[in-house]
Parts: sequence; C-alpha cells; structure tokens
Amino acid sequence: MTALPPDPIFLDDRLSHWAATTPAAEAVTYLGRSWTWAEWDDRVRRLAGALRELGIGRGDVVSFLDKNHPACVELTFAAASLGAANAVINFRLAGDEVDYAINDAGAKVLVVGTELMPLVDRIRDRLTRVEHVVEVTVEGGSGDPYEALLASATPLGRDPEVVPEDACLVMYSSGTTGRPKGVVLSQRNMVKHTVNAHEGWGFDPGDKNLVAMPLFHVGGSSYVLFGIHDGVPSVMTRDPDGPSLAGAIMQGANRTFLVPAVLAQVLESGPDAVKLFGALKTFTYGAAPMPLPLLRAAMEAWPATDFLQVYGLTEVSGVLTHLLPDAHRDTAHPERLVSAGHCIPEVEVRVVDPGSLEDLPAGEHGELWFRTPQLMSGYLNKPEATAEVITADGWFRSGDMGVVDDGGFVYVQDRLKDMIISGGENIYSPEIERVLAEHPAVMEVAVIGVPDDRWGEVVKAVVSLRPGTTASEAELIEFSRERLAHYKCPKSVDVVEALPRNPTGKILKRDLRAPYWADRERQTV
Repeated sequence: MTALPPDPIFLDDRLSHWAATTPAAEAVTYLGRSWTWAEWDDRVRRLAGALRELGIGRGDVVSFLDKNHPACVELTFAAASLGAANAVINFRLAGDEVDYAINDAGAKVLVVGTELMPLVDRIRDRLTRVEHVVEVTVEGGSGDPYEALLASATPLGRDPEVVPEDACLVMYSSGTTGRPKGVVLSQRNMVKHTVNAHEGWGFDPGDKNLVAMPLFHVGGSSYVLFGIHDGVPSVMTRDPDGPSLAGAIMQGANRTFLVPAVLAQVLESGPDAVKLFGALKTFTYGAAPMPLPLLRAAMEAWPATDFLQVYGLTEVSGVLTHLLPDAHRDTAHPERLVSAGHCIPEVEVRVVDPGSLEDLPAGEHGELWFRTPQLMSGYLNKPEATAEVITADGWFRSGDMGVVDDGGFVYVQDRLKDMIISGGENIYSPEIERVLAEHPAVMEVAVIGVPDDRWGEVVKAVVSLRPGTTASEAELIEFSRERLAHYKCPKSVDVVEALPRNPTGKILKRDLRAPYWADRERQTV
C-alpha cells in the first residue's frame, strides 16, 4: 500500500486521490460486482452531473432508501460535491415513519431500492417535496433506472462554491418526543471523524475492509469511509447476516465493525463458523451493550484477533472513545473490559452534575459532556432541541451517565436519556409509549430496556389497563407492530395494577428496571 496523502479536507478527496494514483486497483465489491477506484470515482462524478440536471445544488437534500448498496455511498459523495446532503432512511421503518423522515429532510430526489418501491408507491402522494424517484436494483445492469441515469449523465467535478462546513449527511435517530430528529453532519465532521477514529486502526497490504453495518446507521456511513481513506478494497454486504459475512470473509475481508449481537450468532453457529471468523484480524464492536461473558468467550475463541470497542453517538459522527486491543487483553486490569476506553484525538470529555452543571472529579458519577470538531451542525430545523444539547462554548451533553477514572478510562454506566439500545439500534421509549397509549384498553404505559444475552437489551412494556377492559400481551405487541418498525416493538408486556411513581407523580422507570438489571454489571457502549 502506498504512503497516504495529507489529511483530506472534503469528503471526496481520498476517492479522487486513489482514482488518480491507483486507478486500476480494486475499490469496492458488492454481490459479485466490483469497481476499481477510477470506475467508482467516475460513477460518483456522473451521479453528481445527473443530480445537477435534476436541480440539486448547494443546501439541497437527497435521500436514499434501501438496504446496503454502493449507490448509497455514491449518492453521499455526489451530493456532497454539490454542497448537498444525503438523508439516509432506515429501510426497516414503517410507512408513516418513512414519509415523516423524507418530508422532514426536505428531500427533492429519492433513490429507492426495488424491494422498497411498493412502500414508496403507497406513500408517494405524501412525499410532498420529492420531485424525482429513482429506482435502484440489487443486481444492476440492463433495466436498472439508476444505472441508466449514470450512463446518460455528464461527469461533473466538485462545485467550487462548496465548503467543508456544508452538510453532507442527515442521519435520523428516534426522538425522545416520539418523532425522530435529523442529525446534520458536515463534510468537516465526517472527515475529522475518519482521521481521529483511525487511531489504533491500520490496514496491511492485502487487507480488505468488510462493510456490513447498515448505512442508515452512523456506524455504517462513517465506517465505510475507513477503507476509502486508506485506499484499501471494501467488500460490502447487503445484510449483516451470517451467510453474507461468511461470504465476505471468504473473499478476503479481514477487518470489520459489527454490533455485539453478531458475535453471539457466530459463537452459536458451530466450530466451522468460529474457525472461519478467526480469519478476522480486527473485530471492532460497538453501538450496543456487549455482555461481558460474550466478550470473554469471543476473545477466547479468537486469540489472534484484535478486539476494539468504540463508543459514540450519531451527533458526533460516530466514535468518541475506544478501548484498544492491548487493553482488551491486559490481564493486570480486567476491569477495563467494561470501560469504553480513552477519548480519541480531538475529543475532550467532562463529567458534569446534571443538576448543578458543575464539573465532578475523577471517579464521580455524572453526565458525560464532550467537545470535538466531529460535533453535528445541529438537529435539522430544530434550533431549540439543538440548544438543549450543545452549550454556548461547544460542549455536547451526551445524555449518558458515567465516570472517568484517574487513568482517563471512560465508563458509560447509565442513560439520562430514556433510550434503549438493542442490537445496535437506538430506540426511544416515548416513541413506543405514544403508540401503546393509543390502545383503547391502556390507561398508562412505561417502556424500559431489559437485559438480553444476544441483543444487549430488548424492549419491555409495562402497562396498566382502564377499568373494565382487557388486553393480552400478544394483542398489545401486535398493536404496536402495526404502527412501528418491528425492532422497536416490545418483546414482552407486563400488565400491572399501577405503575410506581415518585411524590411528584413521575413514573419511576428505575424501579421498573431494577429487578432485571440487579444481577448484571451493566456495560453501555
């Protein structure tokens, strides 16, 4: 691998560099199709030309709705070169959630996978800002409207008016008020993240990057930039399932980032799967709690694999802290396995009393505040919500509670925000409570996360019913499934006479959680 050029300034700097210096080298492989750096750069340039012909310019938004596909990355790069942003929509959302996100983003062009076209057709009349819908197929080739768009377009370079502070991504995460918020990330944010989160990570000649995390998740859209940054080939899977991951590893992919649930699936799949995944040089994990027994089992199963844990949030473009491989296998400090490691470069951390807003000393429990050039521009069209989490001097109030020890290791122990992380998905309980409260039998409801050995935690609802009514667990779960993406829905429901409250009437969710977490050393990553 050739020496790396200077740090990039714009999102597409490294793509252009490798297209110029190693044009014939492999850049990305997807379901049997492969493109060189020159070919991939040409596709991005053609898409930029096509978007300009469709009226996209600086400050506009386009949107992508599909499972993982190189077209999503191409759309992000092409839009960014025009000063526009790509709002990547979670393909698992229900119809009314999809149209909300696309309309909230103000997307003018929507690129949508064939599998999702029936959904878009049903809600098309509600997509009031969308002027053009472009279908993209899984296999590409003849008859693919997206490929036809590229073929007929005139390549276009970066608009000279574009600046690094221009938005390039809008990532939607569930909202504490029941509606998701669009996190606006600039080119500068994403470039800084790529450079800073790169510490402790390296590629050797012949390595391949395995991109399997969903691109609608910041962990997917930020991680895919690593291979592009270093000029190594990436193998992208459409799904992060066992067969897809195994196929990528057999193609030579040996460094990856996945949620902990994948580790559990592999370890349960038998010795052949365990042996195959032993080919990974680096297994980076995050975006969900890692049960300590699962981590220890994985480290024992793959003694030659470097494990690297990351902790972060969408609002900071991805990673804030990391626990490096040496710390994972440091027998003198086994307690650090439940830490989130040290801050990456250009990230500052404070532990603050959420009531007094005073700094707390090392070892004291409080809210974790961070300051970094990776911090979002803000929540799209929500200045008040932005002001609630970003202070005047640029500190981000994470909503996560924890401590920083005297060695600088960050321990994330609880959440000030009422959020559940299940299998890498951020789920806000008020969103589910809003739906369940609409059931005619439900008087009041509280949604909590309870521990799960595979998913880290799963959703549980606790409800009390109106006098004279009945509702079964199955009925309430099905009611939520008709109105929410399935991964957000409760896996179990308890019916109680009354929910516990404090003297001011606030539901005591901590009391509801306590029996489930009492025998667990919680590790929130």
